[in-house]
Amino acid sequence: MSKELNFKQELTAAFGQPISENPTQAMVEAAYQHHGLDWRYLTIEVAQDGLEAAVAGARAMGFAGFNCTIPHKVKVIEYLDGLGESASLMGAVNCVVQRDGKLIGENTDGKGFVESLKELTNPEGKSVVMFGAGGAARAIGVEVALAGASSITVVNRSVERGEELTQLLNDRVPAEANFVSWDSTFNIPEGTDVVINATSIGLFPDVDARLNFNIDTLTEAMVVADVIPNPPQTNLVKDARAKGCKVIDGLGMLVNQGVIGIRYWTGVDPDPRVMRAALEEIFG
Repeated sequence: MSKELNFKQELTAAFGQPISENPTQAMVEAAYQHHGLDWRYLTIEVAQDGLEAAVAGARAMGFAGFNCTIPHKVKVIEYLDGLGESASLMGAVNCVVQRDGKLIGENTDGKGFVESLKELTNPEGKSVVMFGAGGAARAIGVEVALAGASSITVVNRSVERGEELTQLLNDRVPAEANFVSWDSTFNIPEGTDVVINATSIGLFPDVDARLNFNIDTLTEAMVVADVIPNPPQTNLVKDARAKGCKVIDGLGMLVNQGVIGIRYWTGVDPDPRVMRAALEEIFG
């Protein structure tokens, strides 16, 4: 029996629950192994009323950092020592880093997306259409604006959330934002450079779902991005490729989030190809 298995069994007994490998865990640990890092990335469920104690535990045990998922991304801020620029702007944290004995909240959601986008086009001066106004849209909107996008059109079904995000962008980042209520089939405006799906439409198991927009308004000049990692080949990705668009799938954003997190924690620049291969193995 391997040491790794023994370690997992001991942790299972200690935490009183199974520790299952998720895609992020597989991706990060593949990078650790590839680069010869004697590190572990554990997936641990924390109840909402246990968040303060969990952060205190991470601090006491000398964790280099941790990721934070819904529903903890906002509440965790109360228990940290400071925030990076992006996390402060959007009021949400998904990555915590230990720096000089202090726990600092960062947000790699939008940063990961921008890194993927830069592989295909420079965001500076670009006109962006973004579907959605939730947490992913907020993170992406802030980072795309900080990267130099000139305009961001937020398309969302909830008027309240759409207007809230639009106001945040107009008030706090250097980009002009406007809101369009998504109550009918949307036409991508001429001159749009980047189209982003930041909604959960098309996420497994609802893989047949489609964004309600006119596919014929896509052009070859556009970059189309979908943040959904499962499945990587969403209907939007397929339709955009059929139209000749440059395409970013959800695995690209997930990999680049992981790259940034590992860099924060270890100081090592991991190989994204190794990390993507681990995800592709999971998602087939």
